[in-house]
Amino acid sequence: MKILHTADLHLGRQLNGLSLEEDHAVILDQILDALIATRADILIIAGDIFDRAAPPATAVRQFNHFLSRVASETEAAVAMIAGNHDSADRIGSMAVMTDRRRALIQGPLLRAAPPLVLEDSHGPVAFSALPFAYEYAARDCFSDPTIAMPQDVLSAQIADARALLPAGARWVVIAHAFVAGGESGESERPLARVGGIETVSPETFAGAHYVALGHLHRPQTVGGDHIRYSGSPLAFSFGEAHEQKSMTVVDLDGGGKVQTEIIAFSPPRAVRLLRGTLAELLMQPPSHDIIKAVLTDTTPQIDPMRRLREVFPNACQLSYARDERAPELKFAISHAAPADPMQVIADFVEQVRDEPLSNAETDLVKVALADLDTEENAA
Repeated sequence: MKILHTADLHLGRQLNGLSLEEDHAVILDQILDALIATRADILIIAGDIFDRAAPPATAVRQFNHFLSRVASETEAAVAMIAGNHDSADRIGSMAVMTDRRRALIQGPLLRAAPPLVLEDSHGPVAFSALPFAYEYAARDCFSDPTIAMPQDVLSAQIADARALLPAGARWVVIAHAFVAGGESGESERPLARVGGIETVSPETFAGAHYVALGHLHRPQTVGGDHIRYSGSPLAFSFGEAHEQKSMTVVDLDGGGKVQTEIIAFSPPRAVRLLRGTLAELLMQPPSHDIIKAVLTDTTPQIDPMRRLREVFPNACQLSYARDERAPELKFAISHAAPADPMQVIADFVEQVRDEPLSNAETDLVKVALADLDTEENAA
């Protein structure tokens, strides 16, 4: 059985005010091309299809057009779930008129939801779709008031799904979760309430031959080679600027063993972080990539963003290196003798701006300290 695993499309998302609609169009074409080229039996989208519960109409049309092409241009089945960014009801409504022999679309959390069962030369493969759900929804669905954290939600879903497996079937689980050991980035939204434990144990998926995960945007495995995040197809923050985004082709053999192949995405615009003086950046080759510029100039520059956009029209964020530096202040407090005020001030200034006091500044501080001494003695 050949599976194409994707997740976290986040259709409708912007990056610092820049629309990613054209970038997403290219990515969806590449997913379709990979389906055709690999002759995958099924496409998995493991949640966060849209970036928000009420996505723009253009994003909905874009995804509907993509699904229509998958249906008409390939023979692949489709299995997808709602993620924490999606409206579960919106995703669930897509299943109303679908061919249940070829599609598994799970939006709201449902009890005893049957798996999609596909056959290959080795027998049946059961695909269980476990949509993201918060604790309150799971307590209601499973009539279990003790469900208090994401681990409890997923454990209840797995137990429910396991009971519906056909005898002898290999088992693929599709979930949207933060599995312990995974490496997160800066663009994922937390899955638990403030102060709650949002991670779930890899052991939760015991018995599954492959676990297709969504939520974390960096491609990675956790707890075993068969538990995998495909990652997002695009970089959604400058913290992901240097990551190679990809989709995963999974070959599931007759014994349930998996072999994977990574297919890299080629977005039309890279997300890049450029660092240097304004003059140095303006000398670089023009590009339509999405740019964050970190200027190393020691003094403020005149209208730097306008000048940068003459070379990089999609520059959308600018900062100065001196402002981004978070100084690590280390001051030892001596209880043996009072600290010299002049030395404390000199050390503080050097820590904050990475330069010592000048002679003129030293003289000013000395005068100010002398004035303070005079006022204290007069009091």
